[in-house]
Amino acid sequence: MKTFAQLAILIFGITLISCDGLFQYNPNQIVLKDNERDLTAKNIAKIKQLSAKDTVRFILMGDSQRWYDETSDFVKSANKQRDISFVLHAGDISDFGITKEFEWVNEIMLKLNFPYLTVIGNHDIVANGPDAYAKMYGPLDYSFEFGDNKFVFVNTNSREYAFDGTTPNLPWLRSELTNNPGNKNIVVVAHVPPFDADFDKNLEQEYADILAKSGVKFTLYGHQHAFKDGQYYNDGVHYYVTTSMGARGYIVVTTWKNGYKVDRIEF
Repeated sequence: MKTFAQLAILIFGITLISCDGLFQYNPNQIVLKDNERDLTAKNIAKIKQLSAKDTVRFILMGDSQRWYDETSDFVKSANKQRDISFVLHAGDISDFGITKEFEWVNEIMLKLNFPYLTVIGNHDIVANGPDAYAKMYGPLDYSFEFGDNKFVFVNTNSREYAFDGTTPNLPWLRSELTNNPGNKNIVVVAHVPPFDADFDKNLEQEYADILAKSGVKFTLYGHQHAFKDGQYYNDGVHYYVTTSMGARGYIVVTTWKNGYKVDRIEF
């Protein structure tokens, strides 16, 4: 278990004494092992090696932050689920955007029986978080295809960019959703849902319109630390929010051509 005291040490830095004298540990430094780099690309490659069935089941969880014990319990629960292809982490991997936090969570998630992918959360953007996330996982916006599905991950943490109109990147999102020659199910995954106060209100309706006009049937989020779902814009798009690890819950999504179902799990 990682204690708050350990995190405080990382945040404020510690002075260590060695035989060579004094040196300062910088909690914002990014020092990663080779097996901790480019995890998104590596895990997508693992997923694409799987046999794509007509029905695909995956897990959405989120907001691990400082809930390390609960995240470990999540892994145990997830590993008991049947026919899961991969896990999606809906962001707020860390609490303070510190590299060591990302490493701790990754150590826990590596105990999953399946690959996992992430989207960046607002807590992951503080301090040196964006650089740590990019080096450890990869691009903040990306997509991949598996079976009859196209998954699109987009950074929706508008507040951390001062609501400057750049986040989410709507031109990129529109392009990704339009580029679907196989007419696959499109699943948009993000951290902050558009109806949240941390989403840029000037971009909210356009974001919703892009999803609706692209034929998106459902879209997945974290951030609010509670289970929620509904058609918030009366346009046929169903929005699902998973709860935090602290609240000890996640959702299992089952998809097939032109269809899906969502089940809430508590552990």
